[in-house]
Amino acid sequence: MKISVIGCGYLGAVHAAAMAELGHEVIGIDVDPAKIAQLSVGSAPFFEPGLPEVLTSALASGRLRFSTDIAEAADAQMHFVAVGTPQKVGSYAADLSYVDAAVTALLPHLAPGSLVVGKSTVPVGTAARLAALIEASDSGASLAWNPEFLREGFAVQDTLTPDRLVYGVPSGAAGEHATALLNEVYAVAIAADTPLVVTDYATAELVKVSANAFLATKISFINAMAEIAEVTGADVTQLADAIGFDDRIGRKFLGAGVGFGGGCLPKDIRAFTARAEELGKGESIAFLKEVDKINLRRRQRVVDLTIAALGDHVYTSKVAVLGLSFKPHSDDVRDSPSLDVAVQLHGLGVDVVATDPQAIENARVRHPQLRYEDSLEETLRGADVVVLVTEWPEFRTLDPVWAGSLVRTQVVVDGRNSYDPSAWRDAGWAYHGLGRP
Repeated sequence: MKISVIGCGYLGAVHAAAMAELGHEVIGIDVDPAKIAQLSVGSAPFFEPGLPEVLTSALASGRLRFSTDIAEAADAQMHFVAVGTPQKVGSYAADLSYVDAAVTALLPHLAPGSLVVGKSTVPVGTAARLAALIEASDSGASLAWNPEFLREGFAVQDTLTPDRLVYGVPSGAAGEHATALLNEVYAVAIAADTPLVVTDYATAELVKVSANAFLATKISFINAMAEIAEVTGADVTQLADAIGFDDRIGRKFLGAGVGFGGGCLPKDIRAFTARAEELGKGESIAFLKEVDKINLRRRQRVVDLTIAALGDHVYTSKVAVLGLSFKPHSDDVRDSPSLDVAVQLHGLGVDVVATDPQAIENARVRHPQLRYEDSLEETLRGADVVVLVTEWPEFRTLDPVWAGSLVRTQVVVDGRNSYDPSAWRDAGWAYHGLGRP
């Protein structure tokens, strides 16, 4: 099929490349000429495992190209809208200006029977409003909502082989037409018996934000248990293991630590809260505000543990911060707990040296006041406290004996509860975890 993807950021670039890899003819559209130039030569503007290979393959096949001119999308049968919905400045609400601008720009180029497909994460009610806008244009096009469920670090895999598909479509013949087109786009996944839910606009919009709200709640739940464990002497890691054996609960997302971040979970639960209040149902998900507060408290706890370990030597001490991205296998530092911890420690007068396999340049743009080091060895050398905040494999498997030979003082704050406390203590370290005795 002929497909356009409007917006070539994280979601759009991955979707465009993956759709071309599946055999469709794809044009990616973005207003940023530098981004388009970079993508056009097969260079991804962000780190995502597997994307450079798929991007290069799709470009070489001739099925993928990029442009800043939205008029070049005119002959596409389907237009995927994949622009960002960041949090509004000074508000919890989502900024829909990019979504609105993308759809408005598409209107003159829509053909009868074509389909606009929303993939951006939006507040419930957005799709209905945009569908009315498209209908009023008399273009003969229609709208579907097809939420994404990408995990950073696994986005290519999640696009090529999704764990489920959700279509939000209008009723009647228009819905049948939309479903048929989407089934053709996702024919490979459909043939592999991928679970499919065909529903209305509102449900499709809610699927994404409610999934993120649930995951955020699960993470904050175990972090709340970590707070209780810290004042009772319990071990939250063993607690998570024990309750995780219950298949109604499961062990995934029960890792206590510095908490969640990134460009999705924090802003999505805040936007969900704001939308519920607009609908007069703020009390229904008021607990998400506490979820957010618990998450932010965990960052402060890591800072507090580090400062306590430094004692009276805050202003003369070096702290090695391991990790800057919000999660491993990503260079994304948006709302990153790791970067937040580094910035807070620096603000308290600590000599912070931070390292990360992929996120240093993105972090430097946001916080040039920090000291960054590419080498893990040099980051550790002479440190008074080592703080693990992003569980990259090279950090998670750090040898405590080797690390101990480099630091000035053997103190570790394990912000992800990734280390074996006994192994580190046996190697001479003072070990501090979150919710661990």
